[in-house]
Amino acid sequence: MTPFKAPSVEYSLIAPVLIILGVAVVGVLVEAFVPRRLRYVVQTVLALGGTVAAIVETIIVFNRLNLGDTHPGSGRLAVMGALALDGPTIYLWLLILVIGLLAVLLFAERHLEGGLLSFAGQAAALPGTDAEREAATKGLEQTEVFPLMMFALAGMLMFPAANDLLTMFVALEVLSLPLYLLCGLSRRRRLLSQEAAMKYFILGAFSSAFFVYGIALVYGYSGSMGFAEISQAIGGRTGGHGLLLGGIGLMAVGLLFKIGAAPFHAWTPDVYQGAPTAVTAFMAAGTKVAAFGAMLRLFYVAFGGARWDWTPMIWVVAIMTLVVGSALALVQSDIKRLLAYSSIAHAGFLLVGFLGIRSLVDISAGEISAVPAILFYLTTYGLTIMAAFALVTLVRDAGGEVGHLARWSGLGKESPAVAGLMAFLLLAMAGIPLTSGFTGKWALFAAALAAGAWPMVIIAVIGSVVAAYIYLRVIVLMFFSEPVGDGPTVAMPSIMTSVVIAVGTAATLVLGVVPGPLLDLLGRIGEFIR
Repeated sequence: MTPFKAPSVEYSLIAPVLIILGVAVVGVLVEAFVPRRLRYVVQTVLALGGTVAAIVETIIVFNRLNLGDTHPGSGRLAVMGALALDGPTIYLWLLILVIGLLAVLLFAERHLEGGLLSFAGQAAALPGTDAEREAATKGLEQTEVFPLMMFALAGMLMFPAANDLLTMFVALEVLSLPLYLLCGLSRRRRLLSQEAAMKYFILGAFSSAFFVYGIALVYGYSGSMGFAEISQAIGGRTGGHGLLLGGIGLMAVGLLFKIGAAPFHAWTPDVYQGAPTAVTAFMAAGTKVAAFGAMLRLFYVAFGGARWDWTPMIWVVAIMTLVVGSALALVQSDIKRLLAYSSIAHAGFLLVGFLGIRSLVDISAGEISAVPAILFYLTTYGLTIMAAFALVTLVRDAGGEVGHLARWSGLGKESPAVAGLMAFLLLAMAGIPLTSGFTGKWALFAAALAAGAWPMVIIAVIGSVVAAYIYLRVIVLMFFSEPVGDGPTVAMPSIMTSVVIAVGTAATLVLGVVPGPLLDLLGRIGEFIR
């Protein structure tokens, strides 16, 4: 009989994930035992403190592993090989936690809703019922959103670090399930919010089913869940190639759904529009960063030996995503739906960089490889979109946030500061020089060109031109159109939303003017451990 061997868990190395999970569990206990009048303060301080502690611990882990000083590809496996702690993982952890910290500030904003959170006072109450009106009259607040967000944040941390298929699936569900709930908790426009949550849940369940079926096929092909063993099986080419291709395709469906790539994008505009804007910002930034990190690891480490098999699929999906995201954004009349289709287009740009993945021996001196380029673009997009959605929360009327673009007419006259900041962020998304968006696109296109994907770069450049028109249309509307009716009203946010706007805008400017230090760092740490 084989003796039992206790599992080895490197608690110090996975401390950031444990801290966030601990905060989530404590948050649940707060909801059970702390008086309602104190929950907001306790939950906010707990979430902010835990996220800051996780950021500090992530920096400590980075230094402990000496990731910035050693050769590319260094790192360690933890929890018996279930998690890979290398340069991309630790950097993505830091980025996700910064996005999470900004999201906590948006979640905690109360000034914009008359001293209440933007979440429903009683989530179980049907819209328009006496129970909902009573909850509104009493000023009830849904502080459960904080532990739900922490659970989602923990899943986002685990997702790009997963080093086997089972861990990746668990992380996918941990990040997804809380988001399904959060999308349906908007204080205003309750039916639209609940519809968004239902669509996201149903389509997300289907995508998870595809993902699990793909796991089964890949396991049948390789006989293992581990990425290294799958890579070895692919290198050996022992037969059963149909199982491998089927598994790759089905798993790709689950991941492409999460990044909002076409043709798996249908949920994105409806969910972005219906969810509370703080949740939309958290999803648009955090989920995309985590999902692309997981997709990079899966295809680079596990399926790297089958690159020529899955590359045509990425070509097709990237083209469809760029076309759908750019073309359909042209006809949108709601700012959140426009940003949703913009998010789809940005997923297409990231997939263009994804085509630049090559082995280290294929990368010449002076070239930027795909992984650092994608990490840089994820950074620029994540921080920019957080600030953009924070600005969206400020434009309001008597019914709450103003989503229709016609109501944004003349915003530059009502609030030149808000309109100016929004215009700057939109120009960054368009890829205008001296913004982070330009540098990010340049890095992605350079990596794709170096890999010989020049036709895709041409398509992406055309998509950038179309996207520029989309963003300029909004800028013209804000500054050169007459207000409709009484015009838009800009609410005064608290320091929390102001910090989100300031951090996102400053990062967009700094990474556009001086991107070199971050690109150099990512060039040193941007290779996965195998």
